[in-house]
Amino acid sequence: MPEHFTDLPVSAATAFAQLQTAAMAAELARDVSHLQGSFSTKLVKGTRQWYFAYRENTHSVRQIYVGPDNEEVQRVIERARQQAPLEKLKPLAKSALALGCAPIQRKHLSVILRLNEFGFFRAGGVLIGTHAFLAYANQLGVRWNSPDQTSDIDFAHAGRNVSIALPATIDAQPHSALTTMESGFLPLVQYRGSAGASYKHKDEPEFQVDFLTPRTSDSEEPIHIDNLDVALQPLRFMEFSLEGVQQTTLFDPTGRCVVVNLPAPERYAVHKLLIIGERAGAFRAKVSKDLAQAAALMSYFAANDPEALQEAWADALSRGPGWRKRALEGRKALGNLAPELASVLTHER
Repeated sequence: MPEHFTDLPVSAATAFAQLQTAAMAAELARDVSHLQGSFSTKLVKGTRQWYFAYRENTHSVRQIYVGPDNEEVQRVIERARQQAPLEKLKPLAKSALALGCAPIQRKHLSVILRLNEFGFFRAGGVLIGTHAFLAYANQLGVRWNSPDQTSDIDFAHAGRNVSIALPATIDAQPHSALTTMESGFLPLVQYRGSAGASYKHKDEPEFQVDFLTPRTSDSEEPIHIDNLDVALQPLRFMEFSLEGVQQTTLFDPTGRCVVVNLPAPERYAVHKLLIIGERAGAFRAKVSKDLAQAAALMSYFAANDPEALQEAWADALSRGPGWRKRALEGRKALGNLAPELASVLTHER
């Protein structure tokens, strides 16, 4: 049995696949059933991606990102105009839970659902951090043997200067979503009179929500973009994760579901190695968590899809001396924890 994960029963993996297809169809139907538009594809960084294009009252054309060109997304598109009320998803979610799939905490799903209702994911938002790592278990058909727990929820957006598959022109109001919840959140800091990039729960100070973006300059100050009402905290190497985005479905023990964007798991794992050298001060405590998550995901890919992991690793090494230096520092740290996994990552580009 692998040290870092256990395969889910086939019945659990099948149940989650059914939930995923139904949830994506319901989400897409909610978005486009009342719009006049059409589906189309375009190439983004060499991969074909599906979009739904429609014209607003202002006559400007908007696009809703559907997903990569694969059989699952093609099925979703075929079912897009078939009504699939969210209540019908609950039995599927509860079945997946009963068979061994992992839910997330109710209070955390409430926040993610709220942001979805206010358009965050349709505007290019991505779930990152530990919740993304936990979500990979169901997506990959495994159970993490040492699942992480967290009181934070981390989100990212590519901002203005990084080209990714998700559209970044749709307006969203994550600040309004968080501050108007019944048990709402308060901005941790104000930035130039506007909402900051971090929020704390009014009654649970340890419950924090952070918004991040790729750092594309020497400045570490939060940035604002036109279509979001929150600031975004720049973080080096974040674009590496955001350049490969997938969709998955999260659910809680009551059966509530939400479709989210999250980084491709192999890129998430390599990104964890890249940022280890960036951790400083209070953030050094997160290094062990970064390494554990990277090791768990790399253990999965070493056993099931080593080519995907090697491709992501080679991409990181090829991006210049600074990237290569940080990648090899992360690999060295991984070697202290799991030398058999570090040996999978070669130095060659």
